[in-house]
Amino acid sequence: MNELTRQFFDTLIHAGRNLLPIVVVVAVFQLFILQQVPDGLGSILLGLGIVVIGVALFLQGLEMGIFPIGKTLSDEFAAKGSLPWLMIFGFWIGFSAVIAEPALIAVAEQAETISEGRIDPLVLRVLVATSVGVVVSLGVLRILLGLPLHWLMIGGYLLVVLVTFFAPPEIVGLAYDSGGVTTNIVTVPLIAALGLGLAGSIRGRNPLTDGFGLVALAVMVPMITVQLYGVIVFGLGAAEADASTDEVRRMLEEQATETLPATAGGLLADLGAMVRDVLPIILVILFFQFAVIRKRIPRLPMVGFGFVLVIVGLYAFVVGLKLGLFPIGRQMAEQLIEHGRMLWVYLFAFAIGFATTMAEPALIAVGKQAEKAANGRIDAGVIRIIVAIGVAVGITIGVHRIIAGDSIHLYIIAGYSLVILLTWLAPKYIIALAYDLGGVTTSEVTVPLITALGIGLATHIEGRNILIDGFGLIAFASIFPIVSVMLYAIAVELFSRKRGD
Repeated sequence: MNELTRQFFDTLIHAGRNLLPIVVVVAVFQLFILQQVPDGLGSILLGLGIVVIGVALFLQGLEMGIFPIGKTLSDEFAAKGSLPWLMIFGFWIGFSAVIAEPALIAVAEQAETISEGRIDPLVLRVLVATSVGVVVSLGVLRILLGLPLHWLMIGGYLLVVLVTFFAPPEIVGLAYDSGGVTTNIVTVPLIAALGLGLAGSIRGRNPLTDGFGLVALAVMVPMITVQLYGVIVFGLGAAEADASTDEVRRMLEEQATETLPATAGGLLADLGAMVRDVLPIILVILFFQFAVIRKRIPRLPMVGFGFVLVIVGLYAFVVGLKLGLFPIGRQMAEQLIEHGRMLWVYLFAFAIGFATTMAEPALIAVGKQAEKAANGRIDAGVIRIIVAIGVAVGITIGVHRIIAGDSIHLYIIAGYSLVILLTWLAPKYIIALAYDLGGVTTSEVTVPLITALGIGLATHIEGRNILIDGFGLIAFASIFPIVSVMLYAIAVELFSRKRGD
Protein backbone atom coordinates (compact mmCIF):
# COMPACT_ATOMS: atom_id res chain seq x y z
CA MET A 1 0.00 0.00 0.00
CA ASN A 2 2.93 2.33 0.70
CA GLU A 3 4.15 1.75 -2.85
CA LEU A 4 0.72 2.59 -4.23
CA THR A 5 0.59 5.76 -2.15
CA ARG A 6 3.99 6.82 -3.46
CA GLN A 7 2.92 6.11 -7.04
CA PHE A 8 -0.24 8.14 -6.57
CA PHE A 9 1.64 11.15 -5.23
CA ASP A 10 4.10 10.88 -8.13
CA THR A 11 1.14 10.85 -10.52
CA LEU A 12 -0.45 13.77 -8.66
CA ILE A 13 2.74 15.81 -8.99
CA HIS A 14 2.94 14.84 -12.66
CA ALA A 15 -0.66 15.97 -13.25
CA GLY A 16 0.04 19.26 -11.45
CA ARG A 17 3.16 19.79 -13.53
CA ASN A 18 1.12 19.32 -16.71
CA LEU A 19 -1.32 22.00 -15.54
CA LEU A 20 1.40 24.41 -14.37
CA PRO A 21 2.32 25.90 -17.80
CA ILE A 22 -1.29 26.95 -18.32
CA VAL A 23 -1.45 28.50 -14.85
CA VAL A 24 1.77 30.43 -15.53
CA VAL A 25 0.57 31.77 -18.88
CA VAL A 26 -2.83 32.80 -17.47
CA ALA A 27 -1.22 34.41 -14.40
CA VAL A 28 1.24 36.42 -16.51
CA PHE A 29 -1.54 37.75 -18.73
CA GLN A 30 -3.83 38.52 -15.78
CA LEU A 31 -1.19 40.27 -13.65
CA PHE A 32 0.94 42.10 -16.22
CA ILE A 33 -1.34 42.69 -19.22
CA LEU A 34 -4.95 42.72 -18.04
CA GLN A 35 -3.99 43.74 -14.48
CA GLN A 36 -7.15 42.34 -12.96
CA VAL A 37 -8.35 39.32 -11.01
CA PRO A 38 -10.72 36.94 -12.85
CA ASP A 39 -14.28 36.66 -11.58
CA GLY A 40 -14.96 33.67 -9.36
CA LEU A 41 -11.26 33.11 -8.67
CA GLY A 42 -11.96 30.82 -5.73
CA SER A 43 -14.22 28.56 -7.80
CA ILE A 44 -11.69 28.50 -10.64
CA LEU A 45 -8.84 27.53 -8.30
CA LEU A 46 -11.01 24.84 -6.74
CA GLY A 47 -11.83 23.53 -10.21
CA LEU A 48 -8.16 23.44 -11.19
CA GLY A 49 -7.35 21.52 -8.03
CA ILE A 50 -10.13 19.03 -8.74
CA VAL A 51 -8.81 18.60 -12.30
CA VAL A 52 -5.35 17.71 -10.97
CA ILE A 53 -6.74 15.21 -8.46
CA GLY A 54 -9.14 13.74 -11.01
CA VAL A 55 -6.44 13.27 -13.65
CA ALA A 56 -4.12 11.69 -11.06
CA LEU A 57 -6.80 9.24 -9.91
CA PHE A 58 -7.75 8.47 -13.50
CA LEU A 59 -4.17 7.80 -14.63
CA GLN A 60 -3.41 5.75 -11.53
CA GLY A 61 -6.50 3.65 -12.19
CA LEU A 62 -5.47 3.10 -15.80
CA GLU A 63 -2.00 1.95 -14.73
CA MET A 64 -3.40 -0.41 -12.09
CA GLY A 65 -6.39 -1.84 -13.92
CA ILE A 66 -6.93 -1.22 -17.60
CA PHE A 67 -3.49 -0.89 -19.20
CA PRO A 68 -2.01 -4.18 -17.88
CA ILE A 69 -4.99 -6.17 -19.14
CA GLY A 70 -5.04 -4.30 -22.46
CA LYS A 71 -1.35 -4.95 -23.05
CA THR A 72 -1.69 -8.61 -22.11
CA LEU A 73 -4.57 -9.05 -24.54
CA SER A 74 -2.63 -7.35 -27.36
CA ASP A 75 0.38 -9.62 -26.77
CA GLU A 76 -1.81 -12.73 -26.61
CA PHE A 77 -3.61 -12.01 -29.88
CA ALA A 78 -0.37 -11.04 -31.63
CA ALA A 79 1.20 -14.31 -30.47
CA LYS A 80 -1.76 -16.34 -31.72
CA GLY A 81 -1.76 -14.56 -35.09
CA SER A 82 -5.54 -14.80 -35.40
CA LEU A 83 -6.57 -12.11 -37.91
CA PRO A 84 -10.34 -12.15 -37.19
CA TRP A 85 -9.85 -11.90 -33.42
CA LEU A 86 -7.19 -9.22 -33.84
CA MET A 87 -9.56 -7.09 -35.93
CA ILE A 88 -12.49 -7.67 -33.58
CA PHE A 89 -10.31 -6.80 -30.60
CA GLY A 90 -9.02 -3.70 -32.39
CA PHE A 91 -12.56 -2.49 -33.09
CA TRP A 92 -13.82 -2.91 -29.54
CA ILE A 93 -10.70 -1.45 -27.94
CA GLY A 94 -11.02 1.62 -30.18
CA PHE A 95 -14.76 1.95 -29.57
CA SER A 96 -14.67 1.47 -25.82
CA ALA A 97 -11.67 3.72 -25.26
CA VAL A 98 -13.21 6.63 -27.17
CA ILE A 99 -16.72 6.31 -25.77
CA ALA A 100 -15.19 6.88 -22.30
CA GLU A 101 -12.90 9.74 -23.42
CA PRO A 102 -13.44 12.68 -21.03
CA ALA A 103 -12.46 15.35 -23.57
CA LEU A 104 -14.99 13.98 -26.07
CA ILE A 105 -17.65 13.97 -23.35
CA ALA A 106 -16.89 17.63 -22.61
CA VAL A 107 -16.97 18.69 -26.28
CA ALA A 108 -20.21 16.76 -26.90
CA GLU A 109 -21.92 18.45 -23.96
CA GLN A 110 -20.79 21.87 -25.15
CA ALA A 111 -22.08 21.08 -28.65
CA GLU A 112 -25.48 20.05 -27.25
CA THR A 113 -25.77 23.29 -25.28
CA ILE A 114 -24.75 25.60 -28.09
CA SER A 115 -26.90 23.82 -30.71
CA GLU A 116 -29.88 23.95 -28.32
CA GLY A 117 -30.22 20.17 -28.30
CA ARG A 118 -30.05 19.54 -32.04
CA ILE A 119 -26.74 17.74 -31.64
CA ASP A 120 -27.31 14.76 -29.36
CA PRO A 121 -24.17 14.21 -27.23
CA LEU A 122 -24.66 10.44 -26.96
CA VAL A 123 -25.22 10.05 -30.71
CA LEU A 124 -22.13 12.15 -31.38
CA ARG A 125 -20.00 10.05 -29.02
CA VAL A 126 -21.28 6.76 -30.45
CA LEU A 127 -20.59 7.97 -34.00
CA VAL A 128 -17.05 9.00 -33.15
CA ALA A 129 -16.37 5.83 -31.14
CA THR A 130 -17.70 3.59 -33.92
CA SER A 131 -15.53 5.41 -36.45
CA VAL A 132 -12.44 4.91 -34.31
CA GLY A 133 -13.28 1.24 -33.73
CA VAL A 134 -13.62 0.56 -37.45
CA VAL A 135 -10.45 2.40 -38.34
CA VAL A 136 -8.37 0.70 -35.62
CA SER A 137 -9.60 -2.65 -36.92
CA LEU A 138 -8.58 -1.70 -40.47
CA GLY A 139 -5.30 -0.28 -39.16
CA VAL A 140 -4.49 -3.64 -37.61
CA LEU A 141 -5.11 -5.22 -41.02
CA ARG A 142 -2.79 -2.62 -42.61
CA ILE A 143 0.04 -3.59 -40.25
CA LEU A 144 -0.47 -7.31 -40.88
CA LEU A 145 -0.47 -6.83 -44.67
CA GLY A 146 2.37 -4.28 -44.63
CA LEU A 147 0.42 -1.65 -46.61
CA PRO A 148 2.10 1.79 -46.79
CA LEU A 149 0.37 4.37 -44.60
CA HIS A 150 0.90 7.39 -46.84
CA TRP A 151 -1.51 6.12 -49.51
CA LEU A 152 -4.24 5.65 -46.91
CA MET A 153 -3.66 9.10 -45.43
CA ILE A 154 -3.58 10.88 -48.79
CA GLY A 155 -6.76 9.15 -49.93
CA GLY A 156 -8.43 9.66 -46.58
CA TYR A 157 -7.73 13.37 -46.37
CA LEU A 158 -8.77 13.90 -49.97
CA LEU A 159 -12.11 12.41 -48.88
CA VAL A 160 -12.12 14.67 -45.80
CA VAL A 161 -11.62 17.74 -48.00
CA LEU A 162 -14.33 16.57 -50.41
CA VAL A 163 -16.86 16.02 -47.60
CA THR A 164 -16.00 19.43 -46.15
CA PHE A 165 -17.10 21.08 -49.41
CA PHE A 166 -20.64 19.76 -48.89
CA ALA A 167 -20.94 19.76 -45.09
CA PRO A 168 -23.05 22.48 -43.39
CA PRO A 169 -20.87 25.19 -41.79
CA GLU A 170 -22.48 24.48 -38.40
CA ILE A 171 -20.83 21.06 -38.20
CA VAL A 172 -17.39 21.55 -39.78
CA GLY A 173 -15.53 22.93 -36.76
CA LEU A 174 -17.18 20.44 -34.41
CA ALA A 175 -16.34 17.54 -36.76
CA TYR A 176 -12.65 18.40 -36.87
CA ASP A 177 -12.59 18.98 -33.12
CA SER A 178 -14.27 15.60 -32.56
CA GLY A 179 -11.49 13.95 -34.54
CA GLY A 180 -8.87 15.80 -32.52
CA VAL A 181 -10.18 14.77 -29.10
CA THR A 182 -10.43 11.03 -29.84
CA THR A 183 -6.75 10.58 -29.07
CA ASN A 184 -6.23 11.39 -25.44
CA ILE A 185 -5.81 9.87 -21.99
CA VAL A 186 -7.13 6.41 -22.75
CA THR A 187 -6.91 6.07 -26.51
CA VAL A 188 -3.28 6.92 -27.30
CA PRO A 189 -1.58 4.41 -24.96
CA LEU A 190 -3.95 1.57 -25.85
CA ILE A 191 -3.92 2.11 -29.62
CA ALA A 192 -0.20 2.94 -29.83
CA ALA A 193 0.70 -0.13 -27.76
CA LEU A 194 -1.42 -2.30 -30.05
CA GLY A 195 0.26 -0.96 -33.21
CA LEU A 196 3.82 -1.09 -31.94
CA GLY A 197 3.25 -4.52 -30.40
CA LEU A 198 1.98 -5.94 -33.67
CA ALA A 199 4.77 -4.37 -35.74
CA GLY A 200 7.37 -5.66 -33.31
CA SER A 201 6.03 -9.21 -33.36
CA ILE A 202 5.68 -9.63 -37.14
CA ARG A 203 8.78 -10.44 -39.16
CA GLY A 204 9.56 -7.84 -41.84
CA ARG A 205 7.70 -4.98 -40.13
CA ASN A 206 9.44 -1.81 -38.96
CA PRO A 207 8.04 -0.32 -35.71
CA LEU A 208 8.73 3.25 -36.93
CA THR A 209 7.04 2.99 -40.33
CA ASP A 210 4.48 0.25 -39.59
CA GLY A 211 3.83 0.51 -35.83
CA PHE A 212 2.79 4.15 -35.86
CA GLY A 213 -0.25 5.37 -37.75
CA LEU A 214 -3.20 3.89 -35.83
CA VAL A 215 -3.59 7.13 -33.87
CA ALA A 216 -3.56 9.16 -37.10
CA LEU A 217 -6.29 7.01 -38.63
CA ALA A 218 -8.33 7.35 -35.43
CA VAL A 219 -8.21 11.14 -35.85
CA MET A 220 -9.11 11.23 -39.54
CA VAL A 221 -12.20 9.03 -39.93
CA PRO A 222 -14.40 10.72 -37.25
CA MET A 223 -13.99 13.97 -39.17
CA ILE A 224 -15.82 12.35 -42.09
CA THR A 225 -18.59 10.64 -40.12
CA VAL A 226 -19.41 13.67 -37.96
CA GLN A 227 -19.67 15.89 -41.03
CA LEU A 228 -22.06 13.38 -42.59
CA TYR A 229 -24.02 13.45 -39.32
CA GLY A 230 -24.16 17.23 -39.70
CA VAL A 231 -25.63 16.89 -43.18
CA ILE A 232 -28.52 14.95 -41.62
CA VAL A 233 -28.97 17.20 -38.57
CA PHE A 234 -28.58 20.59 -40.25
CA GLY A 235 -29.13 19.81 -43.90
CA LEU A 236 -32.23 17.63 -43.65
CA GLY A 237 -33.60 18.80 -40.30
CA ALA A 238 -35.70 21.78 -39.33
CA ALA A 239 -34.60 25.38 -39.72
CA GLU A 240 -31.46 26.27 -37.85
CA ALA A 241 -31.90 27.25 -34.23
CA ASP A 242 -30.00 30.46 -33.63
CA ALA A 243 -29.54 31.17 -29.95
CA SER A 244 -28.55 34.69 -29.05
CA THR A 245 -25.21 35.42 -27.42
CA ASP A 246 -26.87 36.14 -24.07
CA GLU A 247 -28.86 32.90 -24.24
CA VAL A 248 -25.77 30.83 -25.02
CA ARG A 249 -23.76 32.50 -22.27
CA ARG A 250 -26.56 31.82 -19.79
CA MET A 251 -26.78 28.16 -20.85
CA LEU A 252 -23.03 27.66 -20.54
CA GLU A 253 -22.98 29.25 -17.08
CA GLU A 254 -25.89 27.06 -15.96
CA GLN A 255 -24.12 24.00 -17.34
CA ALA A 256 -21.01 24.83 -15.32
CA THR A 257 -22.84 25.49 -12.04
CA GLU A 258 -24.83 22.26 -12.32
CA THR A 259 -21.70 20.09 -12.13
CA LEU A 260 -21.54 20.14 -8.32
CA PRO A 261 -24.40 18.07 -6.87
CA ALA A 262 -26.02 19.57 -3.81
CA THR A 263 -26.85 16.25 -2.12
CA ALA A 264 -25.31 12.85 -1.56
CA GLY A 265 -27.97 11.41 -3.86
CA GLY A 266 -26.93 13.80 -6.61
CA LEU A 267 -23.29 12.76 -6.15
CA LEU A 268 -24.20 9.08 -6.45
CA ALA A 269 -26.30 9.80 -9.54
CA ASP A 270 -23.41 11.58 -11.24
CA LEU A 271 -21.01 8.81 -10.28
CA GLY A 272 -23.49 6.38 -11.78
CA ALA A 273 -23.28 8.34 -15.02
CA MET A 274 -19.50 8.00 -14.93
CA VAL A 275 -19.85 4.23 -14.44
CA ARG A 276 -22.02 4.20 -17.55
CA ASP A 277 -19.33 6.09 -19.49
CA VAL A 278 -16.43 3.82 -18.47
CA LEU A 279 -18.36 0.55 -18.43
CA PRO A 280 -17.87 -0.23 -22.17
CA ILE A 281 -14.09 -0.47 -21.99
CA ILE A 282 -14.27 -2.53 -18.79
CA LEU A 283 -16.77 -4.95 -20.34
CA VAL A 284 -14.74 -5.29 -23.54
CA ILE A 285 -11.54 -6.07 -21.66
CA LEU A 286 -13.24 -8.54 -19.32
CA PHE A 287 -15.04 -10.29 -22.20
CA PHE A 288 -11.86 -10.85 -24.20
CA GLN A 289 -9.96 -11.86 -21.09
CA PHE A 290 -12.41 -14.54 -19.93
CA ALA A 291 -14.32 -15.58 -23.08
CA VAL A 292 -11.56 -15.47 -25.70
CA ILE A 293 -8.17 -15.73 -23.99
CA ARG A 294 -9.73 -17.82 -21.19
CA LYS A 295 -7.18 -16.89 -18.57
CA ARG A 296 -7.68 -15.56 -15.07
CA ILE A 297 -6.87 -11.93 -14.36
CA PRO A 298 -3.71 -11.69 -12.27
CA ARG A 299 -3.97 -9.54 -9.12
CA LEU A 300 -7.74 -9.20 -9.54
CA PRO A 301 -8.35 -7.05 -6.39
CA MET A 302 -5.74 -4.55 -7.57
CA VAL A 303 -7.28 -4.44 -11.04
CA GLY A 304 -10.75 -3.93 -9.57
CA PHE A 305 -9.50 -1.07 -7.43
CA GLY A 306 -7.97 0.45 -10.55
CA PHE A 307 -11.36 0.40 -12.28
CA VAL A 308 -12.88 2.24 -9.29
CA LEU A 309 -10.15 4.90 -9.46
CA VAL A 310 -10.82 5.37 -13.18
CA ILE A 311 -14.49 6.09 -12.54
CA VAL A 312 -13.94 8.44 -9.60
CA GLY A 313 -11.11 10.23 -11.39
CA LEU A 314 -13.16 10.71 -14.54
CA TYR A 315 -16.01 12.23 -12.54
CA ALA A 316 -13.67 14.61 -10.71
CA PHE A 317 -12.02 15.59 -13.99
CA VAL A 318 -15.32 16.53 -15.67
CA VAL A 319 -16.48 18.54 -12.64
CA GLY A 320 -13.14 20.29 -12.27
CA LEU A 321 -12.76 21.31 -15.89
CA LYS A 322 -16.23 22.88 -15.89
CA LEU A 323 -15.47 24.77 -12.70
CA GLY A 324 -11.94 25.78 -13.63
CA LEU A 325 -10.79 25.47 -17.23
CA PHE A 326 -13.95 26.43 -19.13
CA PRO A 327 -14.41 29.65 -17.09
CA ILE A 328 -10.73 30.57 -17.59
CA GLY A 329 -10.98 30.18 -21.36
CA ARG A 330 -14.19 32.20 -21.64
CA GLN A 331 -13.06 34.95 -19.27
CA MET A 332 -9.63 35.31 -20.86
CA ALA A 333 -11.24 35.65 -24.30
CA GLU A 334 -13.69 38.27 -23.02
CA GLN A 335 -11.05 40.23 -21.09
CA LEU A 336 -8.54 40.25 -23.94
CA ILE A 337 -11.17 41.45 -26.40
CA GLU A 338 -12.33 44.18 -24.01
CA HIS A 339 -8.68 45.18 -23.57
CA GLY A 340 -8.88 46.39 -27.14
CA ARG A 341 -5.62 45.01 -28.52
CA MET A 342 -6.04 41.87 -30.57
CA LEU A 343 -2.26 41.36 -30.55
CA TRP A 344 -2.57 40.09 -26.97
CA VAL A 345 -5.20 37.57 -28.07
CA TYR A 346 -2.78 36.18 -30.63
CA LEU A 347 0.08 36.09 -28.11
CA PHE A 348 -2.13 34.34 -25.54
CA ALA A 349 -3.20 31.72 -28.10
CA PHE A 350 0.42 31.07 -29.13
CA ALA A 351 1.68 30.88 -25.53
CA ILE A 352 -1.10 28.55 -24.37
CA GLY A 353 -0.57 26.27 -27.36
CA PHE A 354 3.20 26.01 -26.88
CA ALA A 355 3.15 25.67 -23.07
CA THR A 356 0.50 22.96 -22.89
CA THR A 357 2.03 20.91 -25.70
CA MET A 358 5.51 20.90 -24.15
CA ALA A 359 4.00 19.33 -21.02
CA GLU A 360 1.77 16.84 -22.83
CA PRO A 361 2.53 13.37 -21.38
CA ALA A 362 1.30 11.45 -24.44
CA LEU A 363 3.64 13.49 -26.66
CA ILE A 364 6.59 12.78 -24.35
CA ALA A 365 5.81 9.06 -24.39
CA VAL A 366 5.39 8.84 -28.18
CA GLY A 367 8.54 10.91 -28.72
CA LYS A 368 10.59 8.48 -26.62
CA GLN A 369 9.13 5.50 -28.45
CA ALA A 370 9.94 7.12 -31.79
CA GLU A 371 13.50 7.92 -30.74
CA LYS A 372 14.03 4.30 -29.76
CA ALA A 373 12.45 2.93 -32.94
CA ALA A 374 14.37 5.33 -35.22
CA ASN A 375 17.84 4.25 -34.02
CA GLY A 376 19.14 7.80 -33.58
CA ARG A 377 17.51 9.49 -36.57
CA ILE A 378 14.96 11.24 -34.33
CA ASP A 379 15.62 13.23 -31.15
CA ALA A 380 12.65 13.16 -28.75
CA GLY A 381 13.44 16.59 -27.27
CA VAL A 382 13.67 18.26 -30.68
CA ILE A 383 10.44 16.59 -31.79
CA ARG A 384 8.61 17.98 -28.74
CA ILE A 385 9.73 21.52 -29.56
CA ILE A 386 8.82 21.17 -33.25
CA VAL A 387 5.38 19.80 -32.38
CA ALA A 388 4.80 22.51 -29.75
CA ILE A 389 5.63 25.21 -32.30
CA GLY A 390 3.21 23.60 -34.75
CA VAL A 391 0.40 23.56 -32.17
CA ALA A 392 1.09 27.17 -31.16
CA VAL A 393 1.05 28.34 -34.78
CA GLY A 394 -2.08 26.32 -35.52
CA ILE A 395 -4.06 27.71 -32.58
CA THR A 396 -2.93 31.24 -33.46
CA ILE A 397 -4.14 30.81 -37.04
CA GLY A 398 -7.42 29.38 -35.73
CA VAL A 399 -7.88 32.39 -33.45
CA HIS A 400 -7.23 34.68 -36.41
CA ARG A 401 -9.98 32.90 -38.36
CA ILE A 402 -12.48 33.60 -35.57
CA ILE A 403 -11.41 37.23 -35.24
CA ALA A 404 -11.50 37.82 -39.00
CA GLY A 405 -14.77 35.92 -39.43
CA ASP A 406 -13.41 33.83 -42.29
CA SER A 407 -14.93 30.52 -43.35
CA ILE A 408 -13.39 27.50 -41.65
CA HIS A 409 -13.84 25.56 -44.90
CA LEU A 410 -11.09 27.53 -46.63
CA TYR A 411 -8.60 27.16 -43.77
CA ILE A 412 -9.23 23.44 -43.27
CA ILE A 413 -9.08 22.63 -46.98
CA ALA A 414 -5.89 24.67 -47.39
CA GLY A 415 -4.34 23.09 -44.29
CA TYR A 416 -4.96 19.51 -45.33
CA SER A 417 -4.01 20.25 -48.94
CA LEU A 418 -0.63 21.31 -47.56
CA VAL A 419 -0.49 18.13 -45.47
CA ILE A 420 -1.21 16.00 -48.55
CA LEU A 421 1.51 17.81 -50.54
CA LEU A 422 4.07 17.37 -47.77
CA THR A 423 3.16 13.67 -47.51
CA TRP A 424 4.41 13.29 -51.09
CA LEU A 425 7.63 15.18 -50.33
CA ALA A 426 8.55 14.06 -46.80
CA PRO A 427 10.85 11.10 -46.06
CA LYS A 428 8.75 7.96 -45.73
CA TYR A 429 10.11 7.11 -42.27
CA ILE A 430 8.56 10.26 -40.74
CA ILE A 431 5.05 10.09 -42.25
CA ALA A 432 3.34 7.71 -39.81
CA LEU A 433 4.96 9.40 -36.81
CA ALA A 434 4.05 12.90 -38.06
CA TYR A 435 0.38 11.98 -38.42
CA ASP A 436 0.36 10.33 -34.98
CA LEU A 437 1.98 13.41 -33.41
CA GLY A 438 -0.86 15.49 -34.81
CA GLY A 439 -3.23 13.31 -32.84
CA VAL A 440 -1.50 13.30 -29.45
CA THR A 441 -1.18 17.05 -28.99
CA THR A 442 -4.67 17.61 -27.60
CA SER A 443 -4.35 16.76 -23.92
CA GLU A 444 -6.88 16.38 -21.13
CA VAL A 445 -6.02 19.95 -20.09
CA THR A 446 -5.57 21.57 -23.50
CA VAL A 447 -8.85 20.47 -25.08
CA PRO A 448 -11.28 22.11 -22.63
CA LEU A 449 -9.22 25.32 -22.45
CA ILE A 450 -8.89 25.66 -26.22
CA THR A 451 -12.57 24.83 -26.71
CA ALA A 452 -13.56 27.43 -24.13
CA LEU A 453 -11.25 30.01 -25.75
CA GLY A 454 -12.86 29.50 -29.14
CA ILE A 455 -16.38 29.66 -27.72
CA GLY A 456 -15.44 32.74 -25.69
CA LEU A 457 -14.09 34.57 -28.74
CA ALA A 458 -17.13 33.69 -30.84
CA THR A 459 -19.42 34.79 -27.98
CA HIS A 460 -17.88 38.22 -27.54
CA ILE A 461 -17.05 39.22 -31.12
CA GLU A 462 -20.01 40.79 -32.84
CA GLY A 463 -21.37 38.97 -35.84
CA ARG A 464 -19.94 35.54 -34.98
CA ASN A 465 -22.08 32.39 -34.84
CA ILE A 466 -20.99 30.41 -31.79
CA LEU A 467 -21.67 26.98 -33.30
CA ILE A 468 -19.97 27.81 -36.61
CA ASP A 469 -17.08 29.92 -35.31
CA GLY A 470 -16.65 28.69 -31.72
CA PHE A 471 -15.43 25.21 -32.62
CA GLY A 472 -12.42 24.34 -34.78
CA LEU A 473 -9.38 25.39 -32.73
CA ILE A 474 -8.60 21.78 -31.83
CA ALA A 475 -8.53 20.96 -35.52
CA PHE A 476 -5.87 23.62 -36.12
CA ALA A 477 -3.91 22.21 -33.17
CA SER A 478 -3.93 18.82 -34.93
CA ILE A 479 -3.13 19.94 -38.49
CA PHE A 480 -0.07 22.12 -37.99
CA PRO A 481 2.07 19.72 -35.92
CA ILE A 482 1.87 17.35 -38.89
CA VAL A 483 3.09 20.19 -41.11
CA SER A 484 5.90 21.26 -38.75
CA VAL A 485 7.23 17.71 -38.25
CA MET A 486 7.22 16.95 -41.98
CA LEU A 487 8.91 20.27 -42.78
CA TYR A 488 11.52 19.50 -40.11
CA ALA A 489 12.20 16.05 -41.62
CA ILE A 490 12.45 17.50 -45.15
CA ALA A 491 14.89 20.18 -43.93
CA VAL A 492 17.03 17.62 -42.10
CA GLU A 493 17.18 15.39 -45.15
CA LEU A 494 18.12 18.29 -47.45
CA PHE A 495 20.80 19.40 -45.01
CA SER A 496 22.19 15.87 -44.80
CA ARG A 497 22.33 15.58 -48.59
CA LYS A 498 24.05 18.94 -48.91
CA ARG A 499 26.58 18.04 -46.24
CA GLY A 500 27.14 14.70 -47.94
CA ASP A 501 27.85 16.42 -51.25
